[in-house]
Amino acid sequence: MSSFVIEGGYRLSGEIVPQGAKNEALQVICATLLTPEKVTIHNVPDILDVNNLIQLLRDMQVKVEHPAADTYTFQADAVDLNYLETDEFLRKSGSLRGSVMIVGPLVARFGKALIPKPGGDKIGRRRLDTHFVGIQKLGACFSYDPDRQLYEIEAKKLKGAYMLLDEASVTGTANILMAAVLAEGKTTIYNAACEPYLQQLSSMLNRMGARISGVGSNLLTIEGVEALGGTTHTILPDMIEVGSFIGMAAMTGSDITIKNTGYDMLGIIPDSFRRLGITVEQIGDDIHVPTHDSYQIETFIDGSIMTIADAPWPGLTPDLLSVFLVVATQAVGSVLIHQKMFESRLFFVDKLIDMGAQIILCDPHRATVIGLGNRFKLRGSNMVSPDIRAGIASRNLTAVCQRGEIALVTNSDVFDDSDDPYIICEMDGILVPFFIEEYRYKTDTVILLKLKNVDDEKAAREFSNREVFYSLDEVDRDDLVGDMTWDSFIGYRVIDEHHGEIGEITDVDESTINVLFADRP
Repeated sequence: MSSFVIEGGYRLSGEIVPQGAKNEALQVICATLLTPEKVTIHNVPDILDVNNLIQLLRDMQVKVEHPAADTYTFQADAVDLNYLETDEFLRKSGSLRGSVMIVGPLVARFGKALIPKPGGDKIGRRRLDTHFVGIQKLGACFSYDPDRQLYEIEAKKLKGAYMLLDEASVTGTANILMAAVLAEGKTTIYNAACEPYLQQLSSMLNRMGARISGVGSNLLTIEGVEALGGTTHTILPDMIEVGSFIGMAAMTGSDITIKNTGYDMLGIIPDSFRRLGITVEQIGDDIHVPTHDSYQIETFIDGSIMTIADAPWPGLTPDLLSVFLVVATQAVGSVLIHQKMFESRLFFVDKLIDMGAQIILCDPHRATVIGLGNRFKLRGSNMVSPDIRAGIASRNLTAVCQRGEIALVTNSDVFDDSDDPYIICEMDGILVPFFIEEYRYKTDTVILLKLKNVDDEKAAREFSNREVFYSLDEVDRDDLVGDMTWDSFIGYRVIDEHHGEIGEITDVDESTINVLFADRP
């Protein structure tokens, strides 16, 4: 589900555990292509981008097992390079920006890679030049096919080289690093990104047999090796989730403990929240945020307005800057939020202003937030999130709307880029989409649907007497699953008088508890 209907005005309490870091997961999963031996990865987050990348590797004939909820094993001992030539690969990899990081491993190990122009969040201009120039310096040849809009990369044998990156790109550094570990000779990468995710990737590669030094700095030295072996790796907690939970606790006046945060790898994130007046207590590897009736933004020593700005690591990650902006709207005092690294991450500010936030958008990179504390309550609203960062900020914001007001947060790209069918239900005047997880025909005109994240009778009955847009595309029935039992379906009875128009959910089928019957024309 890419939409959230949130009723604000409630305090929260208890413990919460962040998922594994998405950015690290994309890197280390791509790194499993570097060896024919088995690699086990723990704390893998269950999110769309990561799941899509795992499926992409499955399609490439990488052996993937899922022995536990957050654990996967990968064995790339029979990679199907011909699959890279298919339209299916180009379509799937083109919608996933993280897929560009398969280029380094594939070229290093097999001497060949293809990649279309990648997708990803709409957060401004993000070039691939750093990736390509770095891998070119190792000896690879790039060509672009304008008709198919794809890049072809080939190399007989990569050789080590010195390179000074034009920007400290995280994914660019990761891609070059993965190519360099199997290159012949010594590679030096200056102005390398040094985020915790890169440190984790480097440590994993070293355990596989790579020889990387300078980990954690912006100068990496790699001595190429002939081959890499298997290993076991645990992904760090996601610092974006940790930061969003801190902000959520402060804005709702809640008492929350965030477990297993990887505190030593959070850099200046905790201290940056403390500058907004939020109490952030470290308890071992956990973070405790006590109840705040209010919190006051600090000033600089000379009394001037506080500035919070993003910067390459070890500076403040740009992924959390929108969270800081929203959290500041409920503080007492003023702060300048300066988004230096991307040019369009502050374009959601106008929606916050509509909800009652006191913000002056100075330019596309800077916004001054005038925090009025509890004197003004924010209003509920419908919001569309262009990227995950604004989405996190929006959800934090709606969490402090007045009690009883409903807000909707939507990332329409999740549905626009997805091949999965879905329905859209009318709920309290808001259209909310739900993915269809599985489906099959009951008769020529009736189809059974299982909705994702709707997994019990109580959730199903929330949809009684709702209107629904039914948007399941026509498919070949031979492709449908035919061996599922009635009990494997969750859903509601839906009458669809005309495909694509509004039908009505009339009841929940009592004989099968929660089966969705959609009558088709």
